[in-house]
Amino acid sequence: MHSTIALLLALADPPNPSMSMMPKRPNILFAIADDVSWPHFGAYGTKWVTTPHFDRVAKQGILFKNAFTSNPKCSPSRASILTGRYSWQLEEAADHFGIFPSKFKVYTDLLEAAGYHVGFTGKAWGPGDFKAGGWKRNPVGNEYNEAKLKPPLAKISGNDYAGNFKAFLAKRPRDAPFAFWYGGHEAHRSYQEGSGIKAGKKAASVKVPPYLPDDPIVRSDMLDYAMEIEWFDMQLGQMLELLEGSDELAHTLVVVTADNGMAFPRVKGQIYEQDVHLPLAIQWGSTIKAGRVVDDFINFADFAPTFLEAAGVPPPKEMSGRSFLDVLRAKGSGQIDPQRDRTFTGKERHDIGRPNDWGYPARAIRTKEFLYVHNFEPDRWPAGNPETGYTNIDDSPTKSLILKQKASGQTKYWDLSMGKRPAEELFRIKDDPNCLKNLAGNAKLAKVKAALWDELQKKLVEHQDPRILGKGDVFDNYKYTGPRDHGWDEVVKKKGAAN
Repeated sequence: MHSTIALLLALADPPNPSMSMMPKRPNILFAIADDVSWPHFGAYGTKWVTTPHFDRVAKQGILFKNAFTSNPKCSPSRASILTGRYSWQLEEAADHFGIFPSKFKVYTDLLEAAGYHVGFTGKAWGPGDFKAGGWKRNPVGNEYNEAKLKPPLAKISGNDYAGNFKAFLAKRPRDAPFAFWYGGHEAHRSYQEGSGIKAGKKAASVKVPPYLPDDPIVRSDMLDYAMEIEWFDMQLGQMLELLEGSDELAHTLVVVTADNGMAFPRVKGQIYEQDVHLPLAIQWGSTIKAGRVVDDFINFADFAPTFLEAAGVPPPKEMSGRSFLDVLRAKGSGQIDPQRDRTFTGKERHDIGRPNDWGYPARAIRTKEFLYVHNFEPDRWPAGNPETGYTNIDDSPTKSLILKQKASGQTKYWDLSMGKRPAEELFRIKDDPNCLKNLAGNAKLAKVKAALWDELQKKLVEHQDPRILGKGDVFDNYKYTGPRDHGWDEVVKKKGAAN
């Protein structure tokens, strides 16, 4: 047993014996990790990360192979989950560190109105300003963050997620089903450097993706990342034990995923396979046949209508996502719904760090075979300007290594992570899952590229995306609510003072 798992078990209280009622409508436990890529759970075959509880959910339910966010950054991804809408349909909430307008209906409020007990622990919707949008509380629900513990690593949150889940359950009205959001702060940067190696993990076990340097620094950094994933998984395990000990687990729809890919260069905040493609495992007692592996494409905009339909609440017409309850209730593996063979994703302004605080607008369509990306402003720096330190990449030992290599004339990994990109990118995912070979200029694929761009445009017009309608500047002009120390004006001011 991993040392951190043993610590959590030692800290855990026994289950609440009063939780014995069996709701007619399912409980919903939604567990979302922060900045974790889809292959990095044991059920997907990754050996250097130990996730027995995610793996248990997959074994007792369904492991999804094609789950995708509609936006690869924390707050717009979470807004898409809550509203059942693609991020470009959410006005200010399409931007990271934006404002969440209260005019958008969220599944949590709709479930609460239908009699559900609703709450969260850890990271809910954010970062951003929901109060300025007209909300009296976080759109996810009532907050349960009072219980604390001493984590085994200094950089891991001291939030006792499982303890707060227990407190939430204790306040549940009799006969009320619940909808709980477990938002782990893990594996968000920063990590305790060297913690993976110190815990006994082997650097040689890490599979370094080809868009990062295969260097001891990177291997150690990825093992530190693994430690954070395992903490998230351990807290999930305690929640499952609470439910199982009170005969609630069989009546609970358990969903485990992450908001966007890992906080490494070329992943988090970018439109490549490794960031928009995310983990997903779901169990629901006997309602879901155990041990299934499903290929259907699921977008985060599909979660809200699915939860509502499962609870017997009609999804609002404005939800553009589509319930996949039929996929959950089916018996087979592989492709269940033949129409779920593609999805759409995109981004606007994430972290500031360009002139005028502009974003880097992009939209993409992912089919079984291809990922097509349209970068609307290819003259901008996709990871943020060099002058501001590439602010759309979290600081890390790996980032520092790539910048050091660039300074010495080794530009391969800098080009992949931080260099400018063409207006169009096309990748054949089966042959190139790491998106290293851009086929947009391949004459043999010209018709394929044109068809994908045409389909993408039609979907964006259907969604009334301001970007495709020629009104995309609105996204650059929305208020940025986060810290401004990396903003363009601040950098120019500092340079002027230095001169």
